[in-house]
Amino acid sequence: MNHSWTRRGLLGTGIAALVITGSQFAEIPALFAQGQEVNIYSSRHYNTDKQLYDEFTRQTGIKVNVIEGEPDPLIVRIKSEGKNSPADVLLTADAGRLWRANQEGIFATVNSKTLQSKIPANLRDPQGRWFGFSKRARVIVYNKSKVKPNQVKTYADLTKPQWKGKVISRPGNNIYNQSLVAWMIVNQGAPAATNWSKGLVANFARPPQGNDTAQIEAVAAGVADLAIVNTYYVANLATNKDPKKQEVFNKVGVIFPDQAGGGTHINISGGGLVATAPNKAAGIKFLEYLASPKAQAFFAQANNEYPVVAGTPLSATVKSMGTFKESKTSIASYGPNLARALQITDQTGWK
Repeated sequence: MNHSWTRRGLLGTGIAALVITGSQFAEIPALFAQGQEVNIYSSRHYNTDKQLYDEFTRQTGIKVNVIEGEPDPLIVRIKSEGKNSPADVLLTADAGRLWRANQEGIFATVNSKTLQSKIPANLRDPQGRWFGFSKRARVIVYNKSKVKPNQVKTYADLTKPQWKGKVISRPGNNIYNQSLVAWMIVNQGAPAATNWSKGLVANFARPPQGNDTAQIEAVAAGVADLAIVNTYYVANLATNKDPKKQEVFNKVGVIFPDQAGGGTHINISGGGLVATAPNKAAGIKFLEYLASPKAQAFFAQANNEYPVVAGTPLSATVKSMGTFKESKTSIASYGPNLARALQITDQTGWK
């Protein structure tokens, strides 16, 4: 199997980024020495994150080294490297992936008053092994020319007969949808989650396919009337320089479900300290930095995510979507229910 990797210095930023391609990671010699540096393994594929690392280096003098990859291969890599892993911090999206990493024994417990005081309890692991640093809501987008927003108020409304052949989604085994179903299991029980998934599948306009952006574009094009997506995908279309992307944004609206009930489903992007971290102090300092005002503002402004620290201003685009009531269900409760969620989506044909 062929693999390719490059290491590049980002001049003026103090960042060395290692970008690896291929279905697996090639064996790479130790690239990082201990000292005033922190080694980040990240599955956050946002070019703007380099500015986040740069600001940390500017504030602390600690150099940031980055290995980027897909979530599951990164988890496998850290596990296979064992005690010799250079990784200090693992960053990834979705509570389900953080839970999987924790199940593999990757994270260490961090007792940080800063993190405990700034990050709400429902957005972090109860034992301090991982923390949420930004949020995203899983919402319903609708075609403005076909749907009135008051016609759909809950996730359950998507299963009504009137929407037969008018709903689309990513595949059910996608981690975002798995976490959504796991959240439903926690709040309503497995039978109710099964009935919901079955009703959703019955209303699909096409077989599940593509990412969240593809769902939004299809709704705008009239392929379907409704879709389930994460908020930042909608906002990123609005801020895209391509006029065609902005046109897509203008054709759709956003519904925050379950406002009269428990609130809209929330997920996170987060991370934790690797148990074998060679630079533990720097790793903890980096995690605490991600909860700082500047870092939280960066998540909000640069990536159109929701910050986890109260009082942080939203981006203008996200703010334009309106305020909403979010679910306060513990993010940590999703993980133990992921296996059952996958069974449900498989059994009901959401594939």
